[in-house]
Amino acid sequence: MRDLSEIRKEINDIDERIIELFKQRMDCAKDVGEYKKMNGIPVLNENRENEILDRVQQEGGEYGPSARLLYSNIMELSRALQHNIVGSGKAIKSVLSSAENSLPERNVKIAYQGIKGANGHEATLRLFPEGEPLPFKTFADVFNAVDRGEVNYGVLPVENSTAGSVSAVYDLILKHRFYIVGALDLPIDYCLGGLKQSEIGDIEKVWTHPQSISQCENYIASHNFEPTPCANTAVAARDVAREKRLNVAAICSYRAAEEYGLKILDNHLQDNDANMTRFIVISKKLFIPDNADKISLCFSLPHVSGSLYSVLCRFNSLGFNLTKIESRPIQGSKFEYLFYLDFTGNVHSRDAVDLICQLSEEMPGFSFLGNYSEI
Repeated sequence: MRDLSEIRKEINDIDERIIELFKQRMDCAKDVGEYKKMNGIPVLNENRENEILDRVQQEGGEYGPSARLLYSNIMELSRALQHNIVGSGKAIKSVLSSAENSLPERNVKIAYQGIKGANGHEATLRLFPEGEPLPFKTFADVFNAVDRGEVNYGVLPVENSTAGSVSAVYDLILKHRFYIVGALDLPIDYCLGGLKQSEIGDIEKVWTHPQSISQCENYIASHNFEPTPCANTAVAARDVAREKRLNVAAICSYRAAEEYGLKILDNHLQDNDANMTRFIVISKKLFIPDNADKISLCFSLPHVSGSLYSVLCRFNSLGFNLTKIESRPIQGSKFEYLFYLDFTGNVHSRDAVDLICQLSEEMPGFSFLGNYSEI
């Protein structure tokens, strides 16, 4: 058996040759890119790539599948290089150049789902302290209000640190493709609000939003409360005040309890002390502030094995940090999905723009959803 130091020396020698060959191959890819630019040839040639991958897998012997994976990454990087050479993504560059960098916050109308005291109302007040919050019944109503121009912006929850994604909102994002122009991480702290005459020992039922039921699951179970879903936490508080039932309380925000005159029977009900909900701001007009640090995209994937992995390879090669990836089924299709993706970055960075341009050329159903700051 060979000594480990001897094996490692051989590996180092092989790596040096691989690096030199890789550089030569990328130089060839660069020449191919120049040729495609001169002759108006598309960067992506699936037939050519599949021929190479099939040959590599066959010649790789027992390492065939691994060799195919290695070469698929190499070709992904080669294609990215060629996209930069041919100047891909002219349409998306035009969109980015048209963006304004200052988001108007005064004399604006903002739609949110719920009523006064809801978490959406609280998020809207924090994001737009000098704006006019307008309540709407459903998430879809918020999108429609933005679409019709009744409001300048919409504020919507997309994710909770305990209960996870708000799937209905992601479906609407992917349907409407409005721009995301801001975001807020709102700490969520729930109280138990009942009638002035109630005591906690009187409570048998709690009314609240389904997400809040998930966020307070352990608390509800430990008190043997019967949960009833409501449109949102503020609606629950309002209805408890209206119904005047001593055995019913609302799991709601402190603002909602105060707004509807409820007595606080218990505090800090959430199972997770670090409970947070992420809200986004949607707009039909694109704004990109100079301090933007998060980029959102959506797209579907080509029907090719390993296509998602290949896309993620590009993010990894450029050192971008993916913070969210959400898949949603495409309505009317069989097992086809749209992907929503967040990553840290700013479109003033050349690497970020190049990546967006590359994906816009290759990914079906691609949309740039925004570059914004999160507070």
